[in-house]
Amino acid sequence: MDDELNTRLKPLRERIDALDAQLIALLNQRAAVALEVGEVKKHFNAPVFRPEREQQVIARLQDMSAGPLASEHISAIWREIMAASRALEKSIKAAYLGPVGTYSEQAMHEYFGQSIEGLPCPSIDEVFRSVEAGAAEFGVVPVENSTEGAVSRTLDLLLQTQLTIGGELALPIHHNLLTLNGGLTGVTRVCAHAQALAQCQRWLATNAPHLERQAVSSNAEAARMAAEDPTVAAIAGDRAATHYGLQVAYALIQDDPHNRTRFVMIGKERTGVSGHDQTSLIVSVANEPGAVFKLLEPLARHSVSMTRFESRPARVGTWEYYFYIDVEGHRDEPAVAAALTELGQKAAFLKILGSYPRAR
Repeated sequence: MDDELNTRLKPLRERIDALDAQLIALLNQRAAVALEVGEVKKHFNAPVFRPEREQQVIARLQDMSAGPLASEHISAIWREIMAASRALEKSIKAAYLGPVGTYSEQAMHEYFGQSIEGLPCPSIDEVFRSVEAGAAEFGVVPVENSTEGAVSRTLDLLLQTQLTIGGELALPIHHNLLTLNGGLTGVTRVCAHAQALAQCQRWLATNAPHLERQAVSSNAEAARMAAEDPTVAAIAGDRAATHYGLQVAYALIQDDPHNRTRFVMIGKERTGVSGHDQTSLIVSVANEPGAVFKLLEPLARHSVSMTRFESRPARVGTWEYYFYIDVEGHRDEPAVAAALTELGQKAAFLKILGSYPRAR
C-alpha cells in the first residue's frame, strides 16, 4: 500500500515543488519591487505602512480568485507577504497590552503580520503613551467586546489623545481555563482580566463555583501567575498557554460561542480612502430638547449610515455626555465630508478619531 501511495503522490509532489520554485522566484521579484517603492517613499517622507493600500490589494486578489483558496486564506497569506516586504523597507514597532500572550498581541500579529516588532505595555494608558512619545509607530487597543460592550478606558483615552485610528480588527475570543497540570486539584482561585471573567461568568458559576475570582491586568498576566502558582487557574487563549507552559483544563469556556473583541490601531498618520471605510468620531451637544436628533439629522440627509452610537458621561459634574459614533465611509468622501461639516456646526464639540478600512 505504501508503495502504491508513494507512486501516486510522487508526480503531484513534483508539481508542487515546481510551483513552489516559481512562487519563491516571484515573491523575491515582488520584494525587490517593494524595496523600490520604499526608496520612493523615503524621498517623499511617506509612511511605510499604508493600511488602505494593503486592504485594496487583498480585496482585489479576493475578487480575482476562483478558488479553492477561501477569501480568509488569501487575506492571511498576503498579509504576511506584505508584512515581510514592509520589514525589508523598515522595522516597524507596535505597542500592545502585554505581557506576551494577550489577545492584544494576537490582534497585532493578525493585523500587521508576524514581521511586526511588538512592544508589550502594562496598561492601555501606556500603549497610548508609547505611541505618543514615539517609542512605537502604532498601538493596538481593545475598544469593545460583543458580550461586555465598550472598553471604557480606551474610549476615555481616545477623547484625550492626539492620535488617530488607522485600522480595526474583529478578533474571535476563545477562552480556556489553564492550569499547570491540566486539572483543578488544589486550585483555589481563577485569575483573568475583568472582561474575561465577565465573559465566562455563567460557565464559572456552573462548573467552578468554589474558585475565588480575581481580576488582574491581562489574561497573559493571569497565565504568568498560574505558571508560578499551582493554586491559580487562568483564563486565557492558546498563545498564552503555549508561552507559559500551561495545560488546558477546560477549553472554550466563554459564555457566548461567537464572542469577539474589536481592536483599533492607533498612530499619528491619517489613513487614505480604501473604498471600504468607516469614520469614528466623538460629539457632544447642548443639554436641550431634541439636541441629539438635530445633531444626527445631517447624517440621514446626506445618506451616511451610522453603524455605532454609544454614550459616555462627560465627567464634569453635570448630566452631560459624549457620544461615540461610527459611520460608513471616509471623511474625504463628499457625502461624509458634507455631513461632518454640518454636524460640526451643530455640535458643542466634535472630534474625528479617524477614517480607516472596515474589518471584513
